[in-house]
Amino acid sequence: MNILVGILTAPHIEYEQRETTFVLKNVRIGIGFHWDREEEEEFAGRLEIRKNADGTETAVNTIDIEDYLCSVISSEMNADSPMELLKAHAVISRSWVIRAIEANRHRLRTAREPLQYESNGHIGFDVCADDHCQRYEGIRRINRRATEAVQATRGQVLVWKNENGTEEICDCRFHKCCGGKTERFSTCWEDKEVPYLQPVDCPYCNTKDEHILRQVLNGYDQETSDFHDWEVRYSNEKLRETLLRKSGIDYGEIKNLVPLRRGASGRIYRLCIEGSLRTETIGKELTIRRRLSESCLYSSWFDVERENNGSFVLRGHGWGHGVGLCQIGAAVMANQGKSYDEILQYYYSGSILKSQK
Repeated sequence: MNILVGILTAPHIEYEQRETTFVLKNVRIGIGFHWDREEEEEFAGRLEIRKNADGTETAVNTIDIEDYLCSVISSEMNADSPMELLKAHAVISRSWVIRAIEANRHRLRTAREPLQYESNGHIGFDVCADDHCQRYEGIRRINRRATEAVQATRGQVLVWKNENGTEEICDCRFHKCCGGKTERFSTCWEDKEVPYLQPVDCPYCNTKDEHILRQVLNGYDQETSDFHDWEVRYSNEKLRETLLRKSGIDYGEIKNLVPLRRGASGRIYRLCIEGSLRTETIGKELTIRRRLSESCLYSSWFDVERENNGSFVLRGHGWGHGVGLCQIGAAVMANQGKSYDEILQYYYSGSILKSQK
């Protein structure tokens, strides 16, 4: 099965075509997050440079799904991670992308592009190469162990039986560190319950074991050391300026930040911003994280303290939305001898591991 990955959109794309691969310059990764940066990356498969109506270009990579997965599990984490974690991630990344394509791809008929399609919010390709979908950073991070993990789980996906008794591929969400408890799907996305994406206690990810962290975290992820418990401080003026830049709204002096609704883990999904000029309730969790940071808060699981001088302190837990598999927690489980199917059952309760033909 081939998939189409949109890697980069720019006014002009610089690339080098090699015998069996291609290299793209200035590929932006971590867009909108605190690890946002540009890299040169090399990819397998076929490259197509598409011209867009606004004059920009998009690099689209056609690649076999299993080769795509070798890159994903080496990009989402270090390919030196424990083998059982690599296998578990191969299964959930395969499940997620197949489900995303099958659920969202449909044909669009327009006057200029009669055979375009839309998938996962993208027009003309199935998934993007960044955290909006799954990290896909080419072949340079792939090692033998990542390839072995994909081959060992080839065709395996997680499924569940819906209310009609029909099997569906699971929407396998994942994140870096839950901070002690995972979150339910509805806290972060649509207001619906997903039976296999329910909160579970996770004592595993609260680790300072440098060996495990070096195993699971890629180089730039290792720059984030306070992923389980963190603290952010703002003067009132700094918070006002940040909110203005990120939302376009001048709230005036910030009187208070009031959590109105929390999920099972403690992640806030409704937050009231009380200002001298305007009061507003915002949500869900990603909107809260983006509004309150120049890039993006680690998570929306935080408590608010207003100091006597009007400054605010946010004390929080976890890195990411908290739904599904906790990558650092799963790495610790694997180091403790848990198999990949045990890890999958822990984070996706009630799911079924199944091989597709």
